[in-house]
Amino acid sequence: MEPVEINAGAWYLRALRADDRVDDRPGLADLGEHDAGYVNRRAAHWDSGTLYSWAICEPTTGELLAEVTLDPATGAIATRSRPGHEQAAGTGADAVGRFAAAMLG
Repeated sequence: MEPVEINAGAWYLRALRADDRVDDRPGLADLGEHDAGYVNRRAAHWDSGTLYSWAICEPTTGELLAEVTLDPATGAIATRSRPGHEQAAGTGADAVGRFAAAMLG
């Protein structure tokens, strides 16, 4: 499946990125994720349909505030957020739950 962007009201959800326009790695480091291959692995998970992940972002800057994942096999949703952005994570999880219900049944 191709990554899907989701509008979640005050935030938007998009695939993790590490390119010349957007680099989520500093935000991921704040989440405790220091693996240089993490963004590429998440992209491979989308391609294989084994795990879907989103950066929960501030819409005006694109800054990663939290990450949410969805296991399409089980429907399990997990989040982690930068300090002070727990509400963004919760809103993102709710949006991903609606996505899962609509797209995965």
